[in-house]
Amino acid sequence: DYLTREQKLDKITDLISLAGITQTDGWQTIVPDRHGDWLNQRDDWFDEFVVLGDKKGNQLTLFANYSLGIVTNRDAWCYNASRHTVANSMQDMITCYNEEVSRFNTAHQTETTQARKTLGADFIDNDPTRISWTRALKADLAKGHTYVYQPQCLIRSLYRPFSKQWLYYNRHFNEMVLQMPRIFPVTGEANLVIMTTAKGIKNGFSCTISNTIPDLNSMEAGAQCFPRYLYDEDGSNRHDALTDAGLAHFQAAYPNETLSKDDLFYYIYGLLHSPDYRTRYAHNLSKALPRIPPVRRFTDFQAFTQAGRELAELHLHYDTVAPYPATLDSSATANHHYRVEKMRYGKRKIDGKSHKDRTTIVYNPRITVRDIPEAAYDYVVNGKSAIDWVVERQCVKTDKKSGITNDATRWATGAEGYPRYPLELLLRVIAIRLSSIDV
Repeated sequence: DYLTREQKLDKITDLISLAGITQTDGWQTIVPDRHGDWLNQRDDWFDEFVVLGDKKGNQLTLFANYSLGIVTNRDAWCYNASRHTVANSMQDMITCYNEEVSRFNTAHQTETTQARKTLGADFIDNDPTRISWTRALKADLAKGHTYVYQPQCLIRSLYRPFSKQWLYYNRHFNEMVLQMPRIFPVTGEANLVIMTTAKGIKNGFSCTISNTIPDLNSMEAGAQCFPRYLYDEDGSNRHDALTDAGLAHFQAAYPNETLSKDDLFYYIYGLLHSPDYRTRYAHNLSKALPRIPPVRRFTDFQAFTQAGRELAELHLHYDTVAPYPATLDSSATANHHYRVEKMRYGKRKIDGKSHKDRTTIVYNPRITVRDIPEAAYDYVVNGKSAIDWVVERQCVKTDKKSGITNDATRWATGAEGYPRYPLELLLRVIAIRLSSIDV
């Protein structure tokens, strides 16, 4: 994979055929490991460490419960940068749904539930500008269930890395809430989750942290969310998500020292950012949940814990970090001049050809950001740099099916009351890598 297309073609030309590989002693014997891996074989030491979570076996785990991110199956309706847009969209959709239940009940009042399930598919209004049907919502119609809009279900969420959205958080209109009501109850109790990529990733292991409910696709292959606390669904009975046995395992590694579950939580976050850990166990992390070893010395444990705390503070509050003092070419003189529809990278000529210039971002026709350090692109989450995420997500986009528009600037004016938010967010994430610590 490290060769260019031309280099690969040159090698094929030189070898001519399979016989050429034999003549150059180019064959290599591959023996699958105990996991059945032929390529990208795992490090067996990894299995000696404590797994973050396990829902199928009885092995020692660090977290008593964890969850995938939330699945709405109607993102255009349930998510939006504008709180007002989500509220209006969901109120309209719930009204449409209830009308369909009433109409269906009138037409098929005497049918059995099973018969109603079959009849509903051909009966319902499938206009995508009025409603978004899913398997679960069709089943609710067959049962005759009706619902009311609940304003308390409108909450902030992490839709993609560095992209917060308003979410209508409701198990009837989110296709799968999974364990999220025990992690982020709709009553609004505070929590933190360490989010990791899942097995099957193609872009390398990644992790981040959130204090708001994450979407499933906020991390590659489905965000795996490991919480600091667990609750009952009504928001009561807060208790540690980290297990006593997991803490005891690490306490045993440092018998003359004292550590807390908070220490262990941030140690995990710090270690997951270690380049040495990620490199050595890259193949394991692409095929299984992370496992956490105790480092040899307690001073190293403390160092990872402190690093985890500092990184968490930076990653949780990325939108309040001091903006990077990039060069701004700006003719903006009014608030509406900061509206952004689609950012794009600059261009520069190299050998007569146009290439992307990552040191320059055209924010809008009035504002261009220049002198962005290349090092700012080193902070990568979920296969993209923080800057790339902001450039991609801070835009205006209209969903083709529903016609609902998601305008990133509306988060600024609706939630933060500050129209420069998208521009300052860009400058803040540039600063994140430059102010970040090395683990």
